[in-house]
Amino acid sequence: MDKTNELIKKAISRRTFMAGAGTAAAAALLAGCDNSAPAPPSGGSGGGSTNPPPAGVTDNDVLNFALNLEYLEAEFYLYATTGSGLSSADAGSSAGTTKIPSGVAAVPWGSSALAQYANEIAQDEVNHVRFLRKAITDNKGTPVARPDIDLTFFAPLAVAASITPTPSFNPFTTPQAFLIGAFVFEDVGVTAYNGAAPLLSDKTILTAAAGILGVEAYHAAAIRSLLVGMAASANDQTYVDIANKVSALRGTLGGGNETMLSSKSIVAADTTNAIAFPRTTDQVLQIVYGAAGKGLSKGGFFPNGLNGTIKATAS
Repeated sequence: MDKTNELIKKAISRRTFMAGAGTAAAAALLAGCDNSAPAPPSGGSGGGSTNPPPAGVTDNDVLNFALNLEYLEAEFYLYATTGSGLSSADAGSSAGTTKIPSGVAAVPWGSSALAQYANEIAQDEVNHVRFLRKAITDNKGTPVARPDIDLTFFAPLAVAASITPTPSFNPFTTPQAFLIGAFVFEDVGVTAYNGAAPLLSDKTILTAAAGILGVEAYHAAAIRSLLVGMAASANDQTYVDIANKVSALRGTLGGGNETMLSSKSIVAADTTNAIAFPRTTDQVLQIVYGAAGKGLSKGGFFPNGLNGTIKATAS
């Protein structure tokens, strides 16, 4: 990590930062999911249902769906940076609990540069929670409270992705593991906001959602760049390989349009037009619930499901 930190601090050029990662075999990791990974839903292409959310959903329903995801991200980054989660005021009344791996405190960064990255992202996610809660209230709606969240789900998720043979992965143990945990969430956030855009009717809300999408995309790019830079500086492909296994599993669960991470590609976008791809609410739910299929209403990071109207895949 020392060499990576030097690269960050010196802000060297992208070309130098990406050089020499040695990722010739990255594409082979598309087959990285073992038999323990859930199969794609029948009739789908590339994994994930293409069903739209229930008819008649409102802007507030969509915002509350996004709020659930922001609660998840905020809890992850806050525990990583501070060792504790959202305040009661930010979590809402009658909020659920957050389950964390045993012995978790803040990640032992060993680097002020990486800690600064994580702290900034954590504050962004808290601000997103606060913004969405206010936007829903201002739109004469009721923001949902934080649902029950299970951050220990990273461990079985790592088994499903063929990263570890036993459920032992913990994203709070090292900076490298933290980056993998962040990689799990950030691309999902970008594609979720992109997919939700056509569901919003109020242009002011749509503009704000587009702004949040932009911030999530900055986060995703930073995480992807750090992972590739780590591989380049240390000549060690381990964590890029792990990220690609995560990407392959996400494709199985919630759509297979992801581009593998490599020294020549850090952007998850369509290769023809360089446009980020969207995910439907069903596809997002399948990823965060950790299973593919219809009629899903809970599981994975949300053991008792999301709060709000959009919380189950189509039956």
